[in-house]
Amino acid sequence: SILMQRRLFLYNFRNLRKAKGRRETYLCYVVKRRDSATSCSLDFGYLRNQMGCHVEVLFLRYIAAWDLDPGRCYRITWFTSWSPCYDCAQHIASFLRSYPNLTLRIFMARLYFCEERKAEPEGLRRLHKAGAQIAIMTFKDYFYCWNTFVENREQAFKGWEGLHENSVHLARKLRRILLPLYEVDDLRDAFKILGL
Repeated sequence: SILMQRRLFLYNFRNLRKAKGRRETYLCYVVKRRDSATSCSLDFGYLRNQMGCHVEVLFLRYIAAWDLDPGRCYRITWFTSWSPCYDCAQHIASFLRSYPNLTLRIFMARLYFCEERKAEPEGLRRLHKAGAQIAIMTFKDYFYCWNTFVENREQAFKGWEGLHENSVHLARKLRRILLPLYEVDDLRDAFKILGL
């Protein structure tokens, strides 16, 4: 099945502050091609880490094999159970630089090892600087994933206790990680306005 089992989704995407035992990363994806004002869905599904290979790298290998038309624009959206590690962030940033006609949005359930003295925050900053749009999943994103990627048997998505509060907490943490980049961008904009 191309749809994820409910228990897998609920266990792996739960946005807990302490997610002990959740070692795998799951990645739900949608690939679209932009044709002028409209977009055309090309593929959707989900992947998980396999045999020591992180799921982000698996997806990049998968999409690179498509031989994308450089004259067309593509938009890829990911919903991931963890944010990318430093190495994966580097691979993704490099991939985006190789495909300027491709945009990537990443919605993350949890931040992977984004504590002090770890490389992961720097990886997220580099990824953002390479053009990836990164954000924390909200109820709306979970609702979309439930209806798009999960074998839900017509059951409506019910959020768990703390979903909203944890999303807000993680979004603030991500904002603090990316803040130096936002400040630099704001300075650049100010200099442009002033003609400097």
